[in-house]
Amino acid sequence: MLDANIKTQLKAYLEKLVAPIELVASLDDSAKSAEMRGLLEDIASVSDKVSLLENGIDARKPSFTVGKVGEGEKGARIAFAGLPMGHEFTSLILALLQASGYAPKITDDQVEQIKSLTGQFRFETYISLSCHNCPDVVQALNTMAALNPNIRHVMIDGALNQAEVEARQIMAVPSVWLNGEPFDDGRMSLAEIIAKVDTGASAREAAKLEEKAPFDVLVVGGGPAGAAAAIYAARKGIRTGILAERFGGQVMDTMAIENLISVPQTDGPKLGRALEEHVKEYDVDIMNLQRVEALIPGTAGGLHEVRLANGAVMKSKSIILATGARWRELNVPGEQEYRGKGVAYCPHCDGPLFKGKHVAVVGGGNSGVEAAIDLAGIVGHVTLLEFGDTLRADAVLQNKLYSLSNVTVIKSAQTTEVTGAGGKVNGLTYTDRTTGQSQHVALEGVFVQIGLLPNTDFLKGVINLSRFGEIEIDAKGQTNIPGILAAGDCTTVPYKQIIIAMSEGAKASLSAFDYLIRSSAPA
Repeated sequence: MLDANIKTQLKAYLEKLVAPIELVASLDDSAKSAEMRGLLEDIASVSDKVSLLENGIDARKPSFTVGKVGEGEKGARIAFAGLPMGHEFTSLILALLQASGYAPKITDDQVEQIKSLTGQFRFETYISLSCHNCPDVVQALNTMAALNPNIRHVMIDGALNQAEVEARQIMAVPSVWLNGEPFDDGRMSLAEIIAKVDTGASAREAAKLEEKAPFDVLVVGGGPAGAAAAIYAARKGIRTGILAERFGGQVMDTMAIENLISVPQTDGPKLGRALEEHVKEYDVDIMNLQRVEALIPGTAGGLHEVRLANGAVMKSKSIILATGARWRELNVPGEQEYRGKGVAYCPHCDGPLFKGKHVAVVGGGNSGVEAAIDLAGIVGHVTLLEFGDTLRADAVLQNKLYSLSNVTVIKSAQTTEVTGAGGKVNGLTYTDRTTGQSQHVALEGVFVQIGLLPNTDFLKGVINLSRFGEIEIDAKGQTNIPGILAAGDCTTVPYKQIIIAMSEGAKASLSAFDYLIRSSAPA
């Protein structure tokens, strides 16, 4: 199952096991069970601290539990219902280490918060092996299970457990269930999960934030623009803070990145982690999982304020808004009702759940055409709908799209409704803009790929915005309010690219420093 090179690397990791580990497998006569047996035998063969039992009785087959010797299937708190390969192989290695007692790389506060959780928590996470967001969720919940005996977690490969997926109408991953009920969908960090189950965390965090002294520069947003701004500010030796709703921002939802100069190839989650680690190299107060709800500009020379969703108010001499953008929605009937039940926004993550089915992609730009090409290799048929009379994607992508036999392209199509029945999508209605006639396409999934919207709703009426909702800035990143600057995808700067956002963040930070010097200089 594992080649010699991987076995060598695995052996090195397993030397860090604190206590002997027992793998208990529940298998049948299927090919996938044979693959799982091969994987588990390979793991056991490289360490005398790992033993394998095949007496599991779990209804999900193939599956296995990870626990200390003697805990058995019932005592183990981490399980995998599927082969944790690809993106999930790291999840397996970490599970082996942490189940043995190896300390996870999280903060002491998080360890204490997890250990203090009371009650019974039985988590189930449905994943696809092509999902780049799923491992973070799986690893976070495995860590929680390793630290608290009241918490159990099982990773479930949706492709191997189709009947269960269909019964629960799961059409987006990662999809987390808690004690038999839906908990949340999509990418989640450990901190986000803890905050959701620890109901008193928000109030405690707000009280801590209120005690912080005013900053010289306060950056709002943890994407490429925000990270660059924080680094450039900290390098000036001034008091710097960064508020991030999710560090990494929209980058965390991006798969392949091949145009970041000097970095031939990376992916979003990897870049997001690198951004955070780089910021941590400097004296920056990082305040993650904080959503800003209001901006209160100060009087001339006074402190500006931002109010957070938890009620805390932060103050700063200057503010850099780097709130980024989010996927644009169709805003048609049925979209919200069937979100996660057939309406999706990430073809890489959710595509495998639609294997052999008929889906639609709405959007004829690069992202839409790339999505259609990716999905065509998985699903039965793809219908791509474009509002305009021509596709906007690069010619090379269009040529590839038209070469595929299971793709239909419909132009001049205005999507008017997502239809469904029984709690899941069953079709899409559009208006032919040439004839004015309404048409309906029967399908089981709709992937929305129609561009971005700036995250600036909380700034309306406070700061100058363009008709598209972008923050209006000048060549130095300055807004119409002195001491408040902006950078990245939330602004009027053209071409929404990672490298441009980084440079704009650096520029806004230098401008903020210039503002601080001039505003503090004696008359």
